[in-house]
Amino acid sequence: MLTTETKNEILAELAHSETNRMACIESLKIAQRQSGWVSDEELCEVAQLLGLTPDEVDGVATFYNLIRRRPVGRHVILLCASVSCWVMGYAALRAGLAQTLGVEPGQTTPDGRFTVLENQCLGACDHAPVLMIDNDLYRDVDAEKLGDILARYA
Repeated sequence: MLTTETKNEILAELAHSETNRMACIESLKIAQRQSGWVSDEELCEVAQLLGLTPDEVDGVATFYNLIRRRPVGRHVILLCASVSCWVMGYAALRAGLAQTLGVEPGQTTPDGRFTVLENQCLGACDHAPVLMIDNDLYRDVDAEKLGDILARYA
């Protein structure tokens, strides 16, 4: 269930948009900030606020890869899987994450602290490989830097 504050943020976003559909992605991002993902109930509430059908909003939510429709850990790690990152050390970085956290992409650590997700591009190809934790982008990452980076999210 969306809080009153979240609903008000969505309505404010809607007021700044030319059409209800234009407010959909930002509204879903606002809803997601509340619990880290968008439940079916919350999606229906967003749809109602925007005057759209739940299917229309779900179509946006499932297309846009930064909207999560399943529960995630307290911190979400987006591991860039672009060609540049693959060439510059993606495999070693992925293996380092798996060894350090004990999970593969798509999984959440048993303590609920981290969820690791692959992302097709984080837009920092000139500093590959990269990963993002929550809203923090880390560039030129290798497995040796992982411990220091992850310790920031203890």
